[in-house]
Amino acid sequence: MTGNATFADWAAAHRARIEHALERALPAAPSDAPRLVEAMRYATLGGGKRVRALLAYAAGEFAGATPADVDAAAAAVELIHAYSLVHDDLPSMDDDTMRRGRPTCHVAFGEATALLAGDALQSRAFEVLAGARLRDAAGACLLLARASGAAGMAAGQAIDLDATGQALDERGLATMHRLKTGALIAAAVRLGAASGPALASDDERALDAYAASAGLAFQVIDDVLDVSATSAALGKTAGKDAARSKPTYVSLLGVEAARAKAYQLAGQARLALAARPAARRLLEIADDIVRRTR
Repeated sequence: MTGNATFADWAAAHRARIEHALERALPAAPSDAPRLVEAMRYATLGGGKRVRALLAYAAGEFAGATPADVDAAAAAVELIHAYSLVHDDLPSMDDDTMRRGRPTCHVAFGEATALLAGDALQSRAFEVLAGARLRDAAGACLLLARASGAAGMAAGQAIDLDATGQALDERGLATMHRLKTGALIAAAVRLGAASGPALASDDERALDAYAASAGLAFQVIDDVLDVSATSAALGKTAGKDAARSKPTYVSLLGVEAARAKAYQLAGQARLALAARPAARRLLEIADDIVRRTR
């Protein structure tokens, strides 16, 4: 896909690419545990915005990597994301019954199989990343582990559960979302860039600043869409945050102020990478994050 392609064409091509990469990364039936494999594939393939994968490919492009160089990193991040959704949807967590326009994994396969599928997707992500031809595969695995564990995504989910029915100020909300959503988005950017030649330190700092703002913008828009979009458009249950009294940017600021906050963050993300022509796709993703309708 050339640099002259529109963002829509570039994104479509790279969504198709990550789908093939995930097909290769996932185990295939027949296996010793065919129902587990079926659940893993059900939870991962055939849907989703693939924002994290697109970020990895765009960051790889920024760093001079080819899409083939980035496939493993993009797949690993998407596998972690898929595992997190399977677990988040469980009755003991968010207790949701619809994801990506179809029954959630535990509804389709039962809670026990869904729990195991999430566990297996997580370990598969590190298997894929450890086997990749990266400058520092061990460092990449460490980065992804920190982003998804008790210093990242898992911590954010724990804060989210504890905060249900409680009020958080804007600083508390930002901390929760930086961990729950932003940490994996930042990892996608860093892993994509790590798939290419080493970057100058100022470029690395610029990527980190971009990812921090873009990741928070993504979650703010998620909060807005939860109250402004339909379940059919989202592919998941709309209005569940308010129904469960979860603290969100909408509950704190209101819809319009929350949307304005997201656009402000997208502007900060763009500013972080301004005057860098190789960052074109990253800048386009920042715009797309706040314009999305699902």
